[in-house]
Amino acid sequence: MDTDTIGSPDVEGTALFHRTMPFTERLGVEVLRHSRERVVARIAHDETLCTLGGVLHGGVLMSLADATAAVCAYLNLPEGAQGTTTIESRTSFLRAVREGHATASARPLHAGGRVIVVETEIHDDTGRLAAKVTQSQAVLA
Repeated sequence: MDTDTIGSPDVEGTALFHRTMPFTERLGVEVLRHSRERVVARIAHDETLCTLGGVLHGGVLMSLADATAAVCAYLNLPEGAQGTTTIESRTSFLRAVREGHATASARPLHAGGRVIVVETEIHDDTGRLAAKVTQSQAVLA
């Protein structure tokens, strides 16, 4: 995980997430950075978001990745496009997140006129890779 992913909350980015995807506010998603090149967001470990073993639920990690990738795709929309929607998502879970934060960092791999492909990595607070997600977003005209 790059050192610039840690820092103060990005108030404008967090407001963008919560306004366009109210579910992210309910989950407590906080944005650290948002730009065309990279979007970084995190979620705090919370018992209400865990499995019985105190591990952040995979669905929570997938929601964090999906929202982070969606904003990355949105920021890379071609001129005249209205938005995006997820059409495919592949997640590889590599390690559990048992404390601290899960931090997602998304970057565009391909920003086309019909499909935007985004790669997202989720790390724990020690920088260990917890999940990797590759997602395709359809461009909505």
